Amino acid sequence: MYIQYTMDQLCLPMDLEEDIPENHLVRVVNAAVNRLDNAIFDAAYPGGGRDSYHPKMLTKVIIYAYTQRIYSSRQIAKAVRENIPFMWLAGRQRPDFRTLNRFRSQR
Repeated sequence: MYIQYTMDQLCLPMDLEEDIPENHLVRVVNAAVNRLDNAIFDAAYPGGGRDSYHPKMLTKVIIYAYTQRIYSSRQIAKAVRENIPFMWLAGRQRPDFRTLNRFRSQR
C-alpha cells in the first residue's frame, strides 16, 4: 500500500554527486573556480597555526551563494548545512558564518 519508509535506516553510499544534474549551475561554478591558479590563494596564507579551510572551497561556496541571491554569511553557513548543492561544493565541510565572513572581507 505504501512505499517502505523509515527514518532509522541509513542508505549507503551517500554520494551527493548523484543528486546534482549534469547541467546544474553549481557544476559550472565548481569548474570555473577549479581552473584558477592555486598561487592566487597561496599568497594570501602565510602559514602557521591551525589548518584553514581550502580557499577554493570557500570561494566556490560564496560565488554560488551570490548566484542564489544569498548574501548573508549566516544564511550561507545555513545553506552549507542544509542544501545539497552547497554541501557538494563544500565537500561536506561546514565552515561557520564567521569563517565565511572573514574570508570574504579579507580577500
